[in-house]
Amino acid sequence: MALANYGTIKSKANQLNAAKAYLKETRTEYLPDVSISAQQDYGTANGQNGPLYGYHGLSVASSGPALTKQNWNAAFGSLYLSNVSWDFFSFGKAKEKVKVQAQVVNREQSDLSQETFQHQIRVASTYLNLLAAQQLEKAQQDNLNRSMDLQKVVVARVKNGLNPGVDSSLANAEVSNARIALTNAHQTVQDQSNQLSIYLGIQAQEFVLDSAFITKAPANLAAQSAISAADHPTLRYFQNRIGVSDEQTKYLKTFALPTFSLFGVYQGRGSGFNADYASNQSSYSGSYGAGADPTRYNYLFGVAMVWNFTTIFRTHYQVQSQKYTSMQYKNDYDVVAQQLQNQQVLAETRISNSLKNYQEVPVEVKAASDAYIQKYALYKNGLSNIVDFTQALYTLNRAEVDKYIASNNVWQALLFKSAATGDFGLFINNF
Repeated sequence: MALANYGTIKSKANQLNAAKAYLKETRTEYLPDVSISAQQDYGTANGQNGPLYGYHGLSVASSGPALTKQNWNAAFGSLYLSNVSWDFFSFGKAKEKVKVQAQVVNREQSDLSQETFQHQIRVASTYLNLLAAQQLEKAQQDNLNRSMDLQKVVVARVKNGLNPGVDSSLANAEVSNARIALTNAHQTVQDQSNQLSIYLGIQAQEFVLDSAFITKAPANLAAQSAISAADHPTLRYFQNRIGVSDEQTKYLKTFALPTFSLFGVYQGRGSGFNADYASNQSSYSGSYGAGADPTRYNYLFGVAMVWNFTTIFRTHYQVQSQKYTSMQYKNDYDVVAQQLQNQQVLAETRISNSLKNYQEVPVEVKAASDAYIQKYALYKNGLSNIVDFTQALYTLNRAEVDKYIASNNVWQALLFKSAATGDFGLFINNF
């Protein structure tokens, strides 16, 4: 439910889809440019001897004889052309660009995988935290009930003159303290429930959780991860960051080399001005058909080489910068790898310690329960004071809290091991 609903997972998935779509577009960039154009114009055709520069295409390209004076004879003209331009060899520039984008896809895929893995860990941890909070709330409710039972006994004995009045004050204080502890425990439950709802992508609600995490320990705490250290989802992501940067370095190197292009043009042109217009300015037609029908055709094809030699110097520093970026990503990878390695060692220690507590806590609960029953019986019969009894009450409450925490901590330690090794199956399949 969490993986299907959580917004960040959806965001990472769409980011991956965008990278895949751009990879498809990148693969088409090696295809030649094929352009088809048609235009039909109406205007004058005055020519003039002298240089002309049509800056950014803002000047007209009228062609005609250079006459002695201006005239306003106008007719229709037309131009139809097709053009093919193909950078057929650029020392692998197009292929390297495809490789870069393929590495980007790998990076986004590993980013989604690591986000999915981390979210699994977050949800499981919050689930365990909520379960622990619910059990602590139960422990505080039991403590309140015992405090109220004590209060009833104390009040009865004080009214009968069997105990001093201060005992009732102490009993009232214990009840108030138990109510405050219960309220605080309930607030923790609400906080954890709200957090779990956020991770699940659903409305805030109360949860009834599986008691298996309280009633038993994991089946096989000694289980080892089936995933190698290098295949940890987080490390794969950092490794793919390096891969993208390395491919970008190779791609940048290709910009220092020339590009070889093939090109070809075929065009037809029509004009309402006749061939003898230079000697007879009346020899033109203003009709649309005369200008729209092409009467002259030209073709052109060739090969070209373009090489901006100074690009070598600019590319050198771009490549150098990208190499440093790769080194930066490698440093980040080493830091994370070291952290995960240390966490695996710590995870084994956590499991060992939590298991010791899990095995010890029944002794504590049994002893605390026996002491409470004994002090309760003694106090009811006037053989013990209230201070001793409240101490037994506190000890039992602490033992019950330890019981719930100890069991939960074993599962939390196993979850920590799953996070460190990158194998969520260690936790979810260990019932």
